[in-house]
Amino acid sequence: MAKLDHDPQIIVFGNWLRKSCLDELPQLINVLRGEMSLVGPRPPIPYEVKEYLSWHRGRFDAIPGMTGLWQVSGKNKLSFSEMVRLDIRYVRERSLWLDGKILFRTPLAILGQIRESLQSKNPNIEEGA
Repeated sequence: MAKLDHDPQIIVFGNWLRKSCLDELPQLINVLRGEMSLVGPRPPIPYEVKEYLSWHRGRFDAIPGMTGLWQVSGKNKLSFSEMVRLDIRYVRERSLWLDGKILFRTPLAILGQIRESLQSKNPNIEEGA
């Protein structure tokens, strides 16, 4: 569940957009059109769906979202099965309170992702600095 690092097809500015999560902003158009929600399971790629087991399909019981429980619970550090379990947990427990909690935690998760990216580039950056 990790994005490919150092993909030669992505330009330097594109890598920066991905690491800062700004590449997700165009999805706001999908939210405004009603095709996505702010919070929900990430939309799957069609070729992935062909490989799904029957229990994986439980994540389809909610409108796809820009952010979700998986994104704020470890994202690329988690396995596919852990992602699916978190998505299904969100579908079962969804509420205005949970959506608010996820929306609050999303910027913190993005900042953590940016910090980790900077630390991996410069290991001399200290924790907590």
